Amino acid sequence: MLTMANLRHVLVIPFPAQGHVTPLLKLSCCIADYGAKVTFVNTESIHAQVMAANPGLDEGSNRIKFVTIPDGLETDEERKDPTKMLTSILRVMPGHLQELIEKVKKQSNGNEDEPISFMIADLTAGWALEVAERMGIKRAGFWPASVSTLALTLHIPQLIEGGVIDNNGIALKNDIITIWKDLPPYKSNDFTWKCPEDPMTQKVFFQCVSSIPLYRKRSNSVLCNSFHELEASAISVIPGALPIGPLIASARLFHLRGSLWNEDSTCLKWLDQHPAQSVIYVAFGSTSVFSPEQFYELAHGLEQIARPFLWVVRPDLTDRPVTEFLDGFLQRVRNYGKVVQWAPQEEVLAHHSVACFFTHCGWNSTLEGLSNGVPLLCRPYFGDQFLNRSFVCDVWRVGLGVDGDENGVATRHEVRTKMLAVLGSEEIRANCLRVKEMARKSVSEGGSSLMNLQSFIKHTIA
Repeated sequence: MLTMANLRHVLVIPFPAQGHVTPLLKLSCCIADYGAKVTFVNTESIHAQVMAANPGLDEGSNRIKFVTIPDGLETDEERKDPTKMLTSILRVMPGHLQELIEKVKKQSNGNEDEPISFMIADLTAGWALEVAERMGIKRAGFWPASVSTLALTLHIPQLIEGGVIDNNGIALKNDIITIWKDLPPYKSNDFTWKCPEDPMTQKVFFQCVSSIPLYRKRSNSVLCNSFHELEASAISVIPGALPIGPLIASARLFHLRGSLWNEDSTCLKWLDQHPAQSVIYVAFGSTSVFSPEQFYELAHGLEQIARPFLWVVRPDLTDRPVTEFLDGFLQRVRNYGKVVQWAPQEEVLAHHSVACFFTHCGWNSTLEGLSNGVPLLCRPYFGDQFLNRSFVCDVWRVGLGVDGDENGVATRHEVRTKMLAVLGSEEIRANCLRVKEMARKSVSEGGSSLMNLQSFIKHTIA
């Protein structure tokens, strides 16, 4: 068993969003298990959400300390505005992070074990790596999405130079794009910064992601939440990429997953009442927002299939109220459907009764589905989710995509047809079980990801 007798002090900094906080907290737990002291830095608002949803989280490990720094914003409304949020983060947080590091150093009183000796920062918050570099702290980047997404992101300068996109990330050619000969080609519709319905938001997102190639140069290695057997070709073209995933919570760490929402665990007992591979699990992550029309079509699609389903419906899942419709819908499906505001997703996907996962294709959700051998039905919302869908459907062949009509709405007929196709596909289920086995082996003793993590801790942090 690898241990770190000198108890190095590692500072961990996620980008302030659910899909970034969760995998870095799991990584922090792994590092702490090897003897490191970890200080986990959230913004004040994210910290409040995490602690409210996870009582006792800060007491869950004596090696992980949770601290906060301000994001410079006053209200949650402002935090929902990408321009205000990203601008404020860049303006305010680097200075507060430097103050935090200096404060920890001052409090150490000369104890060599206490000052920050290493930093792991989300590349989306790569400004933190610049702070570490200025302060002479060893560091590594972390990438919470797929390695294929990182390969595309790091290639942005070449895409601009080659006339594939303009300086705002808008595709100038609707082509299939080959970045490296060993990588599956990318579609211009799968660009992770694409947001055609909101050009200003796309401009802000593109400014954010186009900084990542510069941030990447601030560290020698990038820890990736993926595994070699899944993305070998993408990993091979990124020097210093170190796959250590899938970062999935073991049973003893379920209380340390850091959800921003209160989980309704009653759904687990409900799942216990159903036969193996009988339940459709439906969840679209923490940021997807649907029109009422799209919500109605999804609901009618599930109703027409008439199979048991568990559906996560956040209070803010729709951009206008659907209370009256939802009440009637719940009455009609009461014998086979259950709706919750948030679910303990990893436990749900590991449950024997789950037959498939209707998902937005966020990377954490995708990995959780793959790690449990659950076929995927894909309805992406934004960002890397479109690229993830392409890999799920076209490369790994572990699911199908749900397409929108001429108005962009996935109809009840489309939902029903694709759902039944996924449930009935022996090929998809066989591929899922094959990927599940690869994922499990990668994080088991002697597996590629576990060996990468142990080597990183022994030779880089220690």
